Amino acid sequence: MNDTTVTVVGNVVDSPRRVSLDNGAVTNFRMASTARRYDSATQQFVDSGTLWVDVECWGALSGNVAASISKGDPVIVHGALTTHSWESESGPRSKPRIRAFAVGSNLQKGRSVFTRDRSARTAEEGTPASSASTEDHGFPTSAEELRPGRDYVGSDETLNPADTDNLSQEPAHA
Repeated sequence: MNDTTVTVVGNVVDSPRRVSLDNGAVTNFRMASTARRYDSATQQFVDSGTLWVDVECWGALSGNVAASISKGDPVIVHGALTTHSWESESGPRSKPRIRAFAVGSNLQKGRSVFTRDRSARTAEEGTPASSASTEDHGFPTSAEELRPGRDYVGSDETLNPADTDNLSQEPAHA
Protein backbone atom coordinates (compact mmCIF):
# COMPACT_ATOMS: atom_id res chain seq x y z
CA MET A 1 0.00 0.00 0.00
CA ASN A 2 1.30 3.47 -0.86
CA ASP A 3 0.08 5.58 2.04
CA THR A 4 1.41 9.09 2.39
CA THR A 5 2.59 8.99 6.00
CA VAL A 6 2.86 12.32 7.82
CA THR A 7 3.60 13.64 11.29
CA VAL A 8 1.90 16.92 12.13
CA VAL A 9 2.56 19.05 15.21
CA GLY A 10 -0.20 21.45 16.21
CA ASN A 11 -3.15 22.17 18.48
CA VAL A 12 -6.58 20.57 18.85
CA VAL A 13 -9.12 23.18 17.71
CA ASP A 14 -12.38 21.46 18.68
CA SER A 15 -13.54 18.90 21.23
CA PRO A 16 -12.98 15.30 20.09
CA ARG A 17 -16.18 13.52 19.03
CA ARG A 18 -16.47 9.74 19.53
CA VAL A 19 -19.03 7.73 17.57
CA SER A 20 -19.74 3.99 17.68
CA LEU A 21 -20.27 2.48 14.23
CA ASP A 22 -20.94 -1.06 13.00
CA ASN A 23 -17.24 -1.55 12.22
CA GLY A 24 -15.94 -0.02 15.48
CA ALA A 25 -15.61 3.26 17.32
CA VAL A 26 -14.07 6.35 15.75
CA THR A 27 -12.97 9.60 17.36
CA ASN A 28 -12.62 12.70 15.19
CA PHE A 29 -11.11 16.08 15.92
CA ARG A 30 -9.71 19.00 13.97
CA MET A 31 -6.22 20.37 14.45
CA ALA A 32 -4.26 23.38 13.26
CA SER A 33 -0.53 23.49 12.58
CA THR A 34 1.00 26.92 12.10
CA ALA A 35 4.41 27.10 10.46
CA ARG A 36 6.86 29.67 11.83
CA ARG A 37 9.90 31.15 10.14
CA TYR A 38 12.56 33.63 11.10
CA ASP A 39 12.25 37.01 9.37
CA SER A 40 15.76 38.48 9.19
CA ALA A 41 14.38 41.92 8.27
CA THR A 42 12.43 42.24 11.54
CA GLN A 43 14.77 39.95 13.54
CA GLN A 44 11.85 37.89 14.89
CA PHE A 45 9.82 34.77 14.19
CA VAL A 46 6.59 35.21 12.21
CA ASP A 47 3.70 32.88 11.38
CA SER A 48 3.87 31.58 7.81
CA GLY A 49 0.48 29.93 7.39
CA THR A 50 -1.81 27.43 9.05
CA LEU A 51 -2.64 23.88 7.94
CA TRP A 52 -6.13 22.86 9.07
CA VAL A 53 -6.65 19.09 9.06
CA ASP A 54 -9.28 16.63 10.28
CA VAL A 55 -7.98 13.65 12.27
CA GLU A 56 -9.76 10.30 12.61
CA CYS A 57 -8.76 7.68 15.20
CA TRP A 58 -10.02 4.08 15.12
CA GLY A 59 -9.89 1.11 17.50
CA ALA A 60 -8.19 1.41 20.88
CA LEU A 61 -6.72 4.76 19.80
CA SER A 62 -10.27 6.11 19.50
CA GLY A 63 -11.11 5.59 23.17
CA ASN A 64 -7.73 6.77 24.42
CA VAL A 65 -7.87 9.97 22.36
CA ALA A 66 -11.45 10.70 23.48
CA ALA A 67 -10.42 10.27 27.12
CA SER A 68 -7.11 12.12 26.88
CA ILE A 69 -7.22 15.20 24.68
CA SER A 70 -9.29 18.37 24.72
CA LYS A 71 -9.72 21.52 22.69
CA GLY A 72 -6.55 23.63 22.87
CA ASP A 73 -4.17 20.76 23.70
CA PRO A 74 -0.82 20.70 21.86
CA VAL A 75 -0.54 17.35 20.05
CA ILE A 76 1.60 15.36 17.66
CA VAL A 77 -0.32 13.22 15.17
CA HIS A 78 1.26 10.50 13.04
CA GLY A 79 -0.78 8.79 10.34
CA ALA A 80 -1.82 8.40 6.71
CA LEU A 81 -2.72 11.59 4.85
CA THR A 82 -5.80 11.37 2.63
CA THR A 83 -8.21 13.76 0.93
CA HIS A 84 -11.88 13.70 1.88
CA SER A 85 -14.03 14.71 -1.11
CA TRP A 86 -17.75 15.43 -1.39
CA GLU A 87 -20.32 17.25 -3.51
CA SER A 88 -21.85 20.45 -2.17
CA GLU A 89 -24.37 22.89 -3.60
CA SER A 90 -21.48 24.95 -4.94
CA GLY A 91 -19.74 21.98 -6.58
CA PRO A 92 -17.04 19.46 -5.61
CA ARG A 93 -15.20 20.13 -2.34
CA SER A 94 -12.27 18.47 -0.56
CA LYS A 95 -10.15 18.79 2.57
CA PRO A 96 -7.17 16.95 4.06
CA ARG A 97 -7.67 14.18 6.62
CA ILE A 98 -5.22 12.11 8.65
CA ARG A 99 -6.11 8.55 9.64
CA ALA A 100 -4.05 8.52 12.84
CA PHE A 101 -1.76 5.66 13.81
CA ALA A 102 -0.59 7.52 16.93
CA VAL A 103 -1.58 10.68 18.81
CA GLY A 104 0.42 12.14 21.68
CA SER A 105 0.88 15.24 23.77
CA ASN A 106 3.53 17.70 22.59
CA LEU A 107 5.84 17.71 25.61
CA GLN A 108 7.63 20.80 24.29
CA LYS A 109 4.55 22.70 25.51
CA GLY A 110 3.95 21.03 28.89
CA ARG A 111 4.06 17.88 31.01
CA SER A 112 2.00 14.73 30.78
CA VAL A 113 1.12 11.85 33.06
CA PHE A 114 0.79 8.56 31.15
CA THR A 115 -1.55 5.82 32.31
CA ARG A 116 -1.19 2.46 30.59
CA ASP A 117 -4.48 1.05 29.34
CA ARG A 118 -4.50 -2.20 31.35
CA SER A 119 -7.87 -3.39 30.03
CA ALA A 120 -6.60 -3.29 26.43
CA ARG A 121 -3.34 -5.04 27.32
CA THR A 122 -5.02 -7.89 29.20
CA ALA A 123 -7.58 -8.31 26.42
CA GLU A 124 -4.81 -8.54 23.80
CA GLU A 125 -2.96 -11.15 25.84
CA GLY A 126 -6.05 -13.23 26.54
CA THR A 127 -5.82 -12.69 30.28
CA PRO A 128 -9.04 -11.79 32.07
CA ALA A 129 -8.88 -8.27 33.50
CA SER A 130 -10.23 -9.57 36.83
CA SER A 131 -7.11 -11.74 37.36
CA ALA A 132 -4.78 -8.73 37.24
CA SER A 133 -3.65 -7.49 40.63
CA THR A 134 -4.37 -3.86 41.45
CA GLU A 135 -1.23 -3.76 43.61
CA ASP A 136 1.29 -4.53 40.84
CA HIS A 137 0.84 -1.29 38.85
CA GLY A 138 1.13 -3.24 35.60
CA PHE A 139 4.43 -4.98 36.46
CA PRO A 140 4.77 -8.76 36.69
CA THR A 141 4.65 -10.05 40.27
CA SER A 142 6.10 -13.48 39.50
CA ALA A 143 8.33 -15.19 36.93
CA GLU A 144 5.26 -16.98 35.50
CA GLU A 145 3.76 -13.61 34.50
CA LEU A 146 6.77 -12.61 32.34
CA ARG A 147 5.94 -12.60 28.63
CA PRO A 148 8.59 -12.60 25.86
CA GLY A 149 8.19 -9.50 23.70
CA ARG A 150 6.64 -7.52 26.55
CA ASP A 151 8.91 -8.15 29.52
CA TYR A 152 12.65 -8.81 29.77
CA VAL A 153 13.32 -12.53 29.59
CA GLY A 154 16.94 -13.68 29.55
CA SER A 155 19.89 -14.78 31.60
CA ASP A 156 21.42 -12.72 34.39
CA GLU A 157 24.71 -12.55 32.45
CA THR A 158 22.99 -10.44 29.77
CA LEU A 159 22.60 -7.50 32.14
CA ASN A 160 25.63 -5.52 33.24
CA PRO A 161 25.81 -4.53 36.90
CA ALA A 162 25.85 -0.80 37.66
CA ASP A 163 29.24 0.69 38.46
CA THR A 164 28.25 2.64 41.57
CA ASP A 165 31.77 4.13 41.90
CA ASN A 166 31.30 6.01 38.61
CA LEU A 167 27.88 7.60 39.23
CA SER A 168 28.62 11.31 39.10
CA GLN A 169 26.05 14.02 39.70
CA GLU A 170 25.41 15.51 36.27
CA PRO A 171 22.74 18.05 35.37
CA ALA A 172 19.81 16.70 33.35
CA HIS A 173 20.47 19.26 30.60
CA ALA A 174 23.20 21.71 29.80
